[in-house]
Amino acid sequence: MQNRDGRVQEIHFDDGAAYERYMGLWSRVAGDQMLAWLSPPRGARWLDVGCGNGVFTELLHERCAPSGLVGVDPSPEQLAYARARPALRNARLLQGDAMALPLADGCMNVAIMPLVLFFVPDPAVGVREMTRVVGAGGLVCAYAWDMPGGGFPYHLLQREMRALGATVPKPPSPEASRLEVMNALWVGAGLDDVRTCQFFVQRRFDSFDEYWATVLGGASIGRTLAAMDPEHITVLKARLVSQLPVDEAGAVTCHAIANAVCGRVRGVPS
Repeated sequence: MQNRDGRVQEIHFDDGAAYERYMGLWSRVAGDQMLAWLSPPRGARWLDVGCGNGVFTELLHERCAPSGLVGVDPSPEQLAYARARPALRNARLLQGDAMALPLADGCMNVAIMPLVLFFVPDPAVGVREMTRVVGAGGLVCAYAWDMPGGGFPYHLLQREMRALGATVPKPPSPEASRLEVMNALWVGAGLDDVRTCQFFVQRRFDSFDEYWATVLGGASIGRTLAAMDPEHITVLKARLVSQLPVDEAGAVTCHAIANAVCGRVRGVPS
């Protein structure tokens, strides 16, 4: 995404606590559904690609009793937050790139990319890298917000911001979150037994004020909101209040759609 001066805007995740408020609960709810769909084996060696502040990595520890747990993320700030989670004290949390994972061939049983695929500049390379580090018979998985289908949890907010002339940064590969594209990526990586799923998640905010305070910490939204004119902010809030589902108690319930995919690495486990 480019500014008016031609510079590309990138989305940087450098605040683990803000990410926890903005996306952490969404990640846990979507992650619960993903793991229920996968029904993975217990005691496996897991890799969380794009582990961020460790919210989904922590869920893996809680739900899957992994024999080994590795997280890879490019952000040192996010990794520092993840390392502070007591549940992840024995996990290996590495700084690295999804397109060049710092791991040996075939060393993991399951690799998963949670809410990350659309951030990978070349998704096909990212899928091949996950396939490379998973041993024969292992699983390669991902789930992602359906970005083109309006499935992002804050899609309405971003749409209204753009309608007011704001430039909201976009991830580099939003099309990769389409269900049919995910299926093609997994088949193209040579994975067997490829299957897909779509699930719906929701989150409740006690008030619009809580919702607004949360979005101010969003990596792709917060900085843009801070730069908008006060008059536009007033209009934006009014538009949101008129469109968000608000109950009699003033609570706001937002909805999102996630697409998921899983495939198995060819070969017989050793």
